[in-house]
Amino acid sequence: MLTGVTDGIFCCLLGAPPNAVGPLESVESSDGYTFVEVKPGRVLRVKHAGPAPAPTPPPSLPDTAQGDRSGLVHCQRRITVYRNGRLLVENLGRSPRADLLHGQNGSGEPPASLEVELADPAGSDGHSGTGSSGSGSAGRRRRARRPKRTIHIDCEKRITSCKGTQADVVLFFIHGVGGSLAIWKEQLDFFVRLGYEVVAPDLAGHGASSAPQVAAAYTFYALAEDMRAIFKRYAKKRNVLIGHSYGCGDGGSERLSNLPKGTHVSFCTFLAHEYPDLVHKVIMINGGGPTALEPSFCSIFNMPTCVLHCLSPCLAWSFLKAGFARQGAKEKQLLKEGNAFNVSSFVLRAMMSGQYWPEGDEVYHAELTVPVLLVHGMHDKFVPVEEDQRMAEILLLAFLKLIDEGSHMVMLECPETVNTLLHEFLLWEPEPSPKALPAPPPVPPEEKK
Repeated sequence: MLTGVTDGIFCCLLGAPPNAVGPLESVESSDGYTFVEVKPGRVLRVKHAGPAPAPTPPPSLPDTAQGDRSGLVHCQRRITVYRNGRLLVENLGRSPRADLLHGQNGSGEPPASLEVELADPAGSDGHSGTGSSGSGSAGRRRRARRPKRTIHIDCEKRITSCKGTQADVVLFFIHGVGGSLAIWKEQLDFFVRLGYEVVAPDLAGHGASSAPQVAAAYTFYALAEDMRAIFKRYAKKRNVLIGHSYGCGDGGSERLSNLPKGTHVSFCTFLAHEYPDLVHKVIMINGGGPTALEPSFCSIFNMPTCVLHCLSPCLAWSFLKAGFARQGAKEKQLLKEGNAFNVSSFVLRAMMSGQYWPEGDEVYHAELTVPVLLVHGMHDKFVPVEEDQRMAEILLLAFLKLIDEGSHMVMLECPETVNTLLHEFLLWEPEPSPKALPAPPPVPPEEKK
């Protein structure tokens, strides 16, 4: 801590940004890492691993051959936005939600309709209320409202099992603010052993990626374009996005609002919205509610960079207390190995002030038709479970799984449990609808005597 304070004092005197992050020599030449230049002078480290290239398989029958409707889901939903800031979501079709993992932890059928009060753009409204559209008060409100716009969703999606032996499946792992791809070590090793192809980038300014000393390099839109470039480089036919941490900059736990909450889960929804035909499934770990990103102006990260550098040891200790259910030697070692907060104070400050994404509101999430698995550690002090529950209500195809022993860094605390949940979701596919079931074979006529 004394070293951090001393460096901060020199920063204030000399006017130079401390702790600049650059590529690490210890991992620069390691096997399995690629340095991708997403823009001139902007280089990201990427972990790309998977099985050896297999011989070209024989051509398979098209999906529609022989009337095959396995895994086919008809997505029907009407989203109505009213002028008074209310949102009415009506699910018109059959949902396969109860088919996953035998309906554990609230994976049951969604309500036929859901009425939501949109979050106030200025963040003054706090948590938005939800309720059934059949309530008396909701009915009285609807009589006095006029729709501002109505969005109709009517499409068919084929949701299939993603196995490690299938060459068209890629898993993308996106870490959070202050971390690096190292937080996914247990998951990367696990899925590579199962034969999956995995891709895990370091965000700009994190890990061994380049760290531009320009604040505009760390806005949500700049980082989202980085993720788009990585996705387009490695994507195949069926891609699964896995993100961690809070995707909403202005919500969540008030007592911990001064600590960084990442925008990486928002990267997952951004890519799923931009590439609905390529994103097959999405997994959000402690991701929070479907609220647009808005930077907080009453945050510790608005302080000068040199002051933040002096406080960085305190921030790391606060993250340890809030991010893990226990604070023993094992957790401290996990925090160190995961490179959490091993970024410059300039990058942290720029990222927190750049979390502006007004498009990513409730309507944006309600439009998604990709199946989403939400994983929540019950000891998480950053993201209340109510936020993930609200996300599950808004999304069309969402499954919420709770881990009692885990906290915010649940993938480090409970890797076996997380790996099992993720793998089960990858293998899941909806049961065929009754009309799609094959007819029983005809009974042969009795032989004549």
